[in-house]
Amino acid sequence: MPAKDNTALSGSRFSNVDNKSGISKLFDKAGVYVIALCLVILGIIVSPTKFLTPDNLLNILRAVGMLGITACGLSFVIYSSQMADMSVPSAMAFSGIITVQFLHLGFVPAIILGIIFGMLIGLVNGIVVGYFRANAILWTLAMQFGMEGIMRYVWSGNQLYPDLEPGTSGAAFVNIFRLEVFGIPFLIIVMIVLYIIADIIMKKTKFGNQLKLVGSAIDAAKCTGINVRKTVLYAFLISSFTASIAGIFITSMNKLGVYYLGEGYDFKSVTAIVIGGMALSGGRGNIWGVLGGVLVMGLLNNILTFIGIPTAVQNVFIGLVFIAVVALHTYKLRKVGKDYA
Repeated sequence: MPAKDNTALSGSRFSNVDNKSGISKLFDKAGVYVIALCLVILGIIVSPTKFLTPDNLLNILRAVGMLGITACGLSFVIYSSQMADMSVPSAMAFSGIITVQFLHLGFVPAIILGIIFGMLIGLVNGIVVGYFRANAILWTLAMQFGMEGIMRYVWSGNQLYPDLEPGTSGAAFVNIFRLEVFGIPFLIIVMIVLYIIADIIMKKTKFGNQLKLVGSAIDAAKCTGINVRKTVLYAFLISSFTASIAGIFITSMNKLGVYYLGEGYDFKSVTAIVIGGMALSGGRGNIWGVLGGVLVMGLLNNILTFIGIPTAVQNVFIGLVFIAVVALHTYKLRKVGKDYA
């Protein structure tokens, strides 16, 4: 099929979806933040004296900080229509372990090495999925189990503890999570900066435009000369980069490096991204919607905690929310003649 026809096909795919009234478009753009506002009102009703306190609001942001960072990078993978990166937990754990392992070289070299080793997982994912066309979910799931086994074998399943003597690199490392700048947790500042950079990349760069076309109409992308394989590779590298940063924060928070840190962040990140309006089929949504999805999850967990619902049961709620949102996306697309989410 000629490139012009493919482009027209791609355009018509979205024109059908975007052919909505002004109010509907406004709700689609701000929908996740409307949900967040409703949850804030619900939180005030549930706990009138504690919910809106500065400490509680900061706790909500701090609780979703690492989730926000992983979701930010993972959204590039989903935007490229690769559905998910299930190896996010292993990238988090691996970067944390490597950082602790090399703290004797100094604080900065250890951080850099942690990020580089974490990104090696993304590099392998990008090559296998992008160049060898492996199923992204199956491959990254295999990578997750494989990396967990490697980490357990190399470090014998033991936990690695940094040297916490004052003045050491280890002491500086464990303070990363607890660091505040003008009363704002450093973790939150990093998360916001990453979202600003991600927004610029998606909207203002050639790579962002290519990523959107690869995610929405891969045949058209190929016809226009876009290197699809390299674009997918970069998406996985970005995902592993943010997962590595989140891994350093979660390792700093726990004051130890171990293979199981990061468990659950793959599914939670995908859930936040879907709640934020990004389609699993790729090419639709925006990064600020993803941040809204992250905030919705933080607010929901906080309210459930105030109600007294145990963490395990909260996960059931998150799973139900994921199913409901995917069902809603599917229903809306089928109304315009599409059968993908």
